[in-house]
Amino acid sequence: MSIDLKRLRAERIAKGYTQDYMAQQMGWNRATYAKRENGIVSLGADELARIADILGYTKNDLGIFFTINVPKKERK
Repeated sequence: MSIDLKRLRAERIAKGYTQDYMAQQMGWNRATYAKRENGIVSLGADELARIADILGYTKNDLGIFFTINVPKKERK
């Protein structure tokens, strides 16, 4: 499984939140947030949970931010 960063970004935009706003809520600067949202720096589990909370999701909803990587030979 991997974090679906496109979904994370889409949810942020759908809420009308800027990267600056998200960074402020996380206690970071915008560049630090942007590096995580763009996949330059990996998001930790606690960071993802906090971002989801800011976006209005509970820990039970975190599954929407993951994709399952199935090897090509196992796909139908």
